[in-house]
Amino acid sequence: MNSDSHFGTRRSDVVRCCALLLISTLSSTVWAQPPQAGEYSPAVYEVVEELNRKAPMRDGVELTIDIFRPQEEGRFPAILLQTPYNKNGAVPRARKFAARGFVVINVDSRGRFDSGGDWDPFSPHHKTDGYDLVEWVADREWCNGNVGTYGLSYMGWTQWWTATQAPPSLKAIVPEVAPPDHFYNCPYQNGIFVCWMMDWAGALSDRLPYSAGPGAYGGFAVNREEAYQLPYIDFDKTRNYKPTTWWRKWIEQNTAEGEYWKAIAYQTPESYQNVTVPSLAITGWFDADFVGSPMNYLAMKKYGATPEARRPRMVIGPWQHIINTNRELAGIDFGKQAIIDWDGYVTRWFDYHLKGVDNGVTNDPPVHVFIMGRNEWRAADDWPLPGTIFTPYYLHSDGKANSSNGDGLLSTTPPKYEPADVYLYDPEQPTPDAGFMNGHIDGPRDISESAKRDDVLVYQTPVLEDDVEVVGPITAKLFAATSAHDTDWMIRLSDVLPDGTALFLAEGVMRARYRDPKDHGAFNPHQLSRIEPNTAYEYTLDFWRPTGNVFAKGHRIRIEISSSFYPYFLRNPNSAIDNIGLVKEFQKAEQTIYHDAEHPSHVILPIFPAKK
Repeated sequence: MNSDSHFGTRRSDVVRCCALLLISTLSSTVWAQPPQAGEYSPAVYEVVEELNRKAPMRDGVELTIDIFRPQEEGRFPAILLQTPYNKNGAVPRARKFAARGFVVINVDSRGRFDSGGDWDPFSPHHKTDGYDLVEWVADREWCNGNVGTYGLSYMGWTQWWTATQAPPSLKAIVPEVAPPDHFYNCPYQNGIFVCWMMDWAGALSDRLPYSAGPGAYGGFAVNREEAYQLPYIDFDKTRNYKPTTWWRKWIEQNTAEGEYWKAIAYQTPESYQNVTVPSLAITGWFDADFVGSPMNYLAMKKYGATPEARRPRMVIGPWQHIINTNRELAGIDFGKQAIIDWDGYVTRWFDYHLKGVDNGVTNDPPVHVFIMGRNEWRAADDWPLPGTIFTPYYLHSDGKANSSNGDGLLSTTPPKYEPADVYLYDPEQPTPDAGFMNGHIDGPRDISESAKRDDVLVYQTPVLEDDVEVVGPITAKLFAATSAHDTDWMIRLSDVLPDGTALFLAEGVMRARYRDPKDHGAFNPHQLSRIEPNTAYEYTLDFWRPTGNVFAKGHRIRIEISSSFYPYFLRNPNSAIDNIGLVKEFQKAEQTIYHDAEHPSHVILPIFPAKK
């Protein structure tokens, strides 16, 4: 692939660059360097390591910790990391920060490895353990009383859980690729179970990493098509993982109202109102947990308990869940600016908040986003980017939008009188996810092959006459009916090149029973809503991963609609049974998408304006 022809860097003449800069400045958004580490504490200390010590929790359980501290007399600020993945894996980064004048404490989560207690990924004990650890650390003879937290993925969860308990010694957090609550991303995404969480559950079903042989989690399962059979609740048996008390709770309590989920939930106004500290978040456009970072950013601005907490920071780069390691994803080279000095920036952040160094980090723009296609960064005052024009793109066809060979059209003109589009969803022949490799969303993969199926509706713009920059959250409004008692709706966005390659960018999914608009959104847990077969309902699908991409002149913007992305998401068997985890048979469903004056199905794209 020649990246210059699509996502790669494209240079414009000086006049056009000046025009872009002008309009960006007027809308409080400017082209910028990546987040700059600037001046931060140098690595001047030798590091002392104290391994496998114990820290007591309030209920008497002891967690196993490693301590990395400067070999120097005196008190230093501390940085805490809680992980279920083995604290030994975090040693290199701990040494790096300790050499810069921080005490770093790595902790094995309750019930994992040598830490005491029983392991449950979503036990409310993780909240109180976080509080107890912060205060235990702050009280040590080598700590100056200021504690920060950092860490990736699940460790982002542990930070937010801790922050909602407001330990007095906690001063700042750095949640990296942190997921949101559990019904908005993982293990459930708008009511649909994410398959890789099944693999994750199997791997973490015991105190030590657990493997059931070929295809087990170690990365991601490679035999999902064979493994994920009905009934789903027996997954731990069919995959020969160690049975757990919590796996069946995940399946049995399939709404956010379950007591199990409510005990650990943190993305509520009440929880955010307890958070007193500033946050620095980072994610990537192809991060499987992307939605957590912008949701937390917006919520902290609105609900944070202190002025500092209400000034969150967020960085979005051209990365997957493993951030800032490769400038190339799925064959696309995003250029040298795609890799930044992230640990330097984190050090500068903690220098200010834990050491009191007046380094100006709080004067930096609060939002930095990488624009794919330009391969440059924008710095902005807010998210979504100020000046964004949220533009409806409507679905059109003469009733034959099936596959990329159909007549589906995407345009800004509302529909009038048009026939609906129909496709057959057969769970035993599910639409493949296509854009994902071994469970990872690892970049802008070519998904054109799956769009050739008749069970995929395809709507695309005419060839673009100018570049179109799309940056920000995406929402779809679908008017749809199914012959079944329940089903799934899935929609995704791609950038179609002149040669027909369709590069995946983003998607949204929703289980039909989670459609109710009054319950839509992260702060209103979804309630199951009965649907009547062959009845049109309005569905609002928030794409759980926004995008930041320039659709180049000569390309097309494409929207695809189907009822499965398998095996990334568990197939919906289209059953009348409330809990699909108990269903034992698949049923076919006839699916109808309406797009007429009364049912104007559309997707709202965040267009960043360019000077005409």
